Amino acid sequence: MNSETVPSGWSALLALQRATHATLQLLAAELVDLDLTASEINALANLADGRGRTVSELGAAVGTRPTTLTSVLDRLERRGHITRGTRPGDRRAVLIELTASGQVAAATIRRAVADLEQRALGGLPADAIAGLRAGLEALTEVSP
Repeated sequence: MNSETVPSGWSALLALQRATHATLQLLAAELVDLDLTASEINALANLADGRGRTVSELGAAVGTRPTTLTSVLDRLERRGHITRGTRPGDRRAVLIELTASGQVAAATIRRAVADLEQRALGGLPADAIAGLRAGLEALTEVSP
């Protein structure tokens, strides 16, 4: 991206921050009955496909360090939404899996996310969605 493609005074990062804040507020309102934090919602949404993940894998998926994720997982485990066990063949790796109540909560979260995405992005052409995805992935890959 060069300076000719960025509108003067516009910041992708600030726009992303506003969009994140707005979507988190909408999701929190739609999912209020689940009584979950944004971090807990994010973790469950990333486990919604039913595939167990190690703490490191889940941390990469949700965009946080495993040490930061530990308190989120503690709360989800206390609420009965996840279990922590060992990965077959690697007893050192902690495997995170959804329980039955976690599957219900995760499915509810995924539906709310899909609905919000449809409302927000449904009218955009495919190339705009592809550009958005490329931009978000580029921001995710920036090294410190």
